[in-house]
Amino acid sequence: MNQETILAKEQVVSDIQDKFNRSESVVFIDYTGMTVEEVTALRAKFRAANVEYRVLKNTMLRRAADNLGLSALDPHLEGATAVAFSYDDPTAAAKIITDFIRDSKKGVVKVGVIGNQVYGPETVDALSKIPEKNVLLAQLFSVMNGPAAAFARVVNAIREQKETA
Repeated sequence: MNQETILAKEQVVSDIQDKFNRSESVVFIDYTGMTVEEVTALRAKFRAANVEYRVLKNTMLRRAADNLGLSALDPHLEGATAVAFSYDDPTAAAKIITDFIRDSKKGVVKVGVIGNQVYGPETVDALSKIPEKNVLLAQLFSVMNGPAAAFARVVNAIREQKETA
């Protein structure tokens, strides 16, 4: 192997590590059985959600994961492997891929990564069911606003009661 090839492989590993570091979550997929049209449609959905979908060599993924202390990924890096790096919303990649698999009956979630933790397909499925960040914030603000609104209604009722008395 010449020096250029070694440097190119090191750059690929470095790029993968950078993607891991920038990602909110990462989902590994076995894409066996997917048609070109299906993968193209899947990529479009990923792009719209700021999720990068890449088919990467298992050896390069293994090196990057090991460098990042994610050796728990090693057993899952066999066969056809595609990776979805979710940069904004930690649930985006999980939602898109689980919806796709449910609808098409093709592909399998191998494993997911959030932070430095490796999770199985069941956890990725659970992650896909969490509402989006904006929905969660709206729910939080609604809960926080509840006591203040109740207090305002009580004060208003007292004022109205005094006016009628």
